[in-house]
Amino acid sequence: MVQLGELLMILDLHRQGLSVTAIARRTGRDPKTVRKYIERGLELPAYRPRQAGRPNKIAPFVDYLRERVSAFPDLSAVRLTREIRERGYDGAYTAVKRFVAA
Repeated sequence: MVQLGELLMILDLHRQGLSVTAIARRTGRDPKTVRKYIERGLELPAYRPRQAGRPNKIAPFVDYLRERVSAFPDLSAVRLTREIRERGYDGAYTAVKRFVAA
């Protein structure tokens, strides 16, 4: 995200006739970013609240994993992954490893 001062500098350099590439070199920004801010002008970006991401594959198995980890704290993520795969989990081992680490 470009600060207001940098935005004004980009627009001023554009008014002076510099190319997008030359402005990008001077500001250290990507030419696509410079082009975007030139096209937008002084209009502030409109940010919306973030939307929830796609559903997590591990969500249906969270209760089972919590139960197993609380009963046997030394269970490995490999073992837990094997157990929930038998129950229908088709996600990655990494997701289980992150869950156990947390």
